[in-house]
Amino acid sequence: MENPFEIISERLDRIEKLLQNIYATKDAKAKGVIIPEIMNVKEVANYLSITPSAIYKLTSTKEIPHSKRGKRLYFQKAEINDWIVKHKQYTNDDIERMASDYLIKNPLRFK
Repeated sequence: MENPFEIISERLDRIEKLLQNIYATKDAKAKGVIIPEIMNVKEVANYLSITPSAIYKLTSTKEIPHSKRGKRLYFQKAEINDWIVKHKQYTNDDIERMASDYLIKNPLRFK
């Protein structure tokens, strides 16, 4: 049986992703900018507010999900959003909670 806290955490992560997608779409529509589902280097650089050279560096080190067709690089909006969520910075409370969850699952055994 799965830990109910893990189930809640997974559901909250999914809800957070959905909300981020909704807000990103809402902000883009408010600004009059339509973000395509498939983006090129310039579009993803604008979407992430970084330079195209930073995008090229991330692709060369295989840190950002991308597809390559010939000499052109393409990025799926959903994959970029997932990548952003995966690289979130945990707070001290999050780290303490994860550590206590780990210790509950794997208690220390002294011989």
